[in-house]
Amino acid sequence: MKLARHIEDIPYDKNSIITVGTFDGVHLAHQKIIGKAVELAKKHKGRSVIVTFEPHPREVLDATSINMKLLTTLQERLELCDQLGADWLVVIEFNKEVSQQNFRDFYLKYLIGGIGISVIVEGYDHHWGKNREGNIEALVQLGKEYEFEVVLIEQFQHDGIPVNSSMIRNELLNGSVEAGAGFLGRPYKLFGKVVPGDRRGRSLGYPTANIELISQKKVVPKNGIYCVQVRIGENKYFGMASIGVRPTFQTDGKRILEVNIFDFNQNIYDLDIEIAFLQRLRDEQKFDSVDELIHQMHHDEIICRELHYTYQRLE
Repeated sequence: MKLARHIEDIPYDKNSIITVGTFDGVHLAHQKIIGKAVELAKKHKGRSVIVTFEPHPREVLDATSINMKLLTTLQERLELCDQLGADWLVVIEFNKEVSQQNFRDFYLKYLIGGIGISVIVEGYDHHWGKNREGNIEALVQLGKEYEFEVVLIEQFQHDGIPVNSSMIRNELLNGSVEAGAGFLGRPYKLFGKVVPGDRRGRSLGYPTANIELISQKKVVPKNGIYCVQVRIGENKYFGMASIGVRPTFQTDGKRILEVNIFDFNQNIYDLDIEIAFLQRLRDEQKFDSVDELIHQMHHDEIICRELHYTYQRLE
C-alpha cells in the first residue's frame, strides 16, 4: 500500500474507489467499508483509496476532547489498511481550516479535483463538512453532478450490537478487553519500550518488564491484571500484565504497565514490545502482606496458562 501525506502526493486517477473517515480502531464496521472499496476497485480495475485524518477531528473541533484517547495510532491504521488490501492511504491534516470547509468544497478540492473518483463507499450515516451538512442525500446529488457512484454500507452489528469506536473505547476503559476484541476483530494492543523498573517483581519470583508506551494518546485499559500475548521482534510469548499503581507497596501512585513473560529469561531493556490483551482476570488489589500477593500471583499464573492453552488451540 502506498502512503500520501499530502493530496499532491497521489496522482490523479478518475478510476478511484474512495472511502473517507477517521477509521480509529479499523474495527469490524470499518473493515466492512474498506473491504467493499477494495472489492469494487478490483471489479472496476481501478485503485482503492482510503482518505483519513490526523489528528482526530474531535481533537480540533471539541475542546473537551483534546486529551481523548484513541484505539489506533496512524501507523497502526496504515498497517491494518494494508492488511485489508487497500492500494492507497491518503492522510489529510485536520486543522481549523479543514474544519471550516463545507461539504461541497472539501469533495471538490480533495476527491473530485485532487484524487479523482468513480465510486465512493461510505457508512449509512456518513456526514461531513462544516456543521455536518454533508449528508447522504447531498453526497448522492454531488455524485450525479460529477458522475461518480455512491455505495452505502448498512449498519454493522456484532452479536446484535452496533459497532463504533466510542463504544469500543468505553469497553476498554471498563476493562472489557474481550468485548473490545470482539468488536475490533482482534485483541486490543499497546506498544512500548522495555525500561528499567525497581526490580521488585524479581524478588517476588515474578520478574516483570516495565513498559514505557510509545504513544500517550492510546486507550489504556482499566487497572487490573490481564492475560496477554507478547511480541518481541518476530517472537511471541504468553504472560500476564498488571496495570495500576501497585497499592500493596508504598509508591508514588504513578500508573504503570508491567508484564511477566512466562518461561522467559532474557535481557530485553530498550527493546520494542507489543502487548495484546486477551482477557481480564481481576481488579488491582491491595494485599496485607507480600506472601498474600505472591499467593495471588501464583493463582493468576495458573489461570493464565490455562487460558493460553485454549488460545493456542484456537489460533
